[in-house]
Amino acid sequence: MADVQPPPLRSLDDFLLSSARFALPDVRDLDRWNNRIINNLLYYQSNYLLSALCLLLMVGYFEPFQLFVGATVVTLLFLGFVWAAENQAPIRRFRRNHPSVAVLAILLASYLFISVLGGVAVFLFGIAFPILMVLIHASVRLRSLKNKLENRLESIGLKRTPMGLLLEALGQEQEAGS
Repeated sequence: MADVQPPPLRSLDDFLLSSARFALPDVRDLDRWNNRIINNLLYYQSNYLLSALCLLLMVGYFEPFQLFVGATVVTLLFLGFVWAAENQAPIRRFRRNHPSVAVLAILLASYLFISVLGGVAVFLFGIAFPILMVLIHASVRLRSLKNKLENRLESIGLKRTPMGLLLEALGQEQEAGS
């Protein structure tokens, strides 16, 4: 963990404004779409983290306890899933072969558990909404040459970032940088 380096915050111009290029992904080519999402998650991870924190702070201002409960549940379920996937071979294979379903299972289990506790609205707007915004941006943002270069450095191991570690935990490390 000592060699993990947080990437720089990308400029607003690069992230959203004039130099940013957006296009709808080709839904018929899921491998290419997945590659675009992963590489954008790696390149813009600091921007995504800052955006999610801003949304979480807004929700936390209005419902701090419910947000805390929701975040705790999702974190515990995610950690439990990662532990089970590392210690149980069938779960590990499922995670590698169906990463989207695995993430949806974590979110669904979190939703069901939080609904019992009464924090559904806080979960949806405080946790799932930032994730949705990140995935939409990562899906439609076209990659630049600088983005591709940074992702190559991450994929060959010259740089280690928090998002790279998260993608590894989700079984997506072989996709990054391709």
